[in-house]
Amino acid sequence: MPDLVVQAPEIDTPALKALARLSGAQSIVALPGTATQAFRLTPTDKRDAVALFCEEAGFDFAFVPSDRRLDRVRLVAFDMDSTLITIECIDEIADLHGIKAEVSAITASAMRGEIDFRESLQRRVALLAGLPIAALERVYGERLRLSPGAERMLAGFKCAGARALLVSGGFSFFTDRLKARLGIDYTLASTVEIVDDKLTGRLVGEVVDATTKATTFARLRTELARGDGLAVAIGDGANDLPMLRLADVSVAYHAKPIVRAETTCAIDHCGLDAVLNLFV
Repeated sequence: MPDLVVQAPEIDTPALKALARLSGAQSIVALPGTATQAFRLTPTDKRDAVALFCEEAGFDFAFVPSDRRLDRVRLVAFDMDSTLITIECIDEIADLHGIKAEVSAITASAMRGEIDFRESLQRRVALLAGLPIAALERVYGERLRLSPGAERMLAGFKCAGARALLVSGGFSFFTDRLKARLGIDYTLASTVEIVDDKLTGRLVGEVVDATTKATTFARLRTELARGDGLAVAIGDGANDLPMLRLADVSVAYHAKPIVRAETTCAIDHCGLDAVLNLFV
């Protein structure tokens, strides 16, 4: 029988007791080390009422195998924009160009799966033509922030022996800097063309779309997660879905409904370090 992991900024004792009754759990164990509260209820034999209770209470929850160990994870992959970091970089670049509303609308439509990501990226990049490279530097220095719990999540997986992959349709200008800053093992991202220190409005090289993300993840999974090894993927948008579907554990992080519907679990109220509590 699986365990029930419940996480939120605040979980009171009556709520825990109610969840124990609803799930049939016999014990409740507090999970230390995260910025939010987390508990593992074990063992559980009922599920039907748990989802509604957690939704109404504002709790993240997941039914997880009781023996799924963190030290089995060999690969953890994650998107950049609105996942590893709190912003959509291209939207913030557009803001400095005075066209954030127009670019953000295209971004949102692509993340909901309404338009093709490759097409949407090319359209958005074209709108940035003429912007100086200093705008990218300003976004990185002034606006880019890591999602809560990102560094602790990475440290936890690294300590357990996993490799980290940052794969993004966003720009290599940002992923390269995050790789160096956070000690990420692998990165892959699209590259904007820059001539005379200005964006031309074009991309160079491979566009990292949903297919590229999935292909890269699959290759590294085959290479690293042999035997009983596990591969974890974390994302928020429709272009992450092919990668998420290939993962042993897939996490929708503050994600669109289309993503939450197809993943192992969803984290809507906690930080990225909550992913660590899905393992023992």
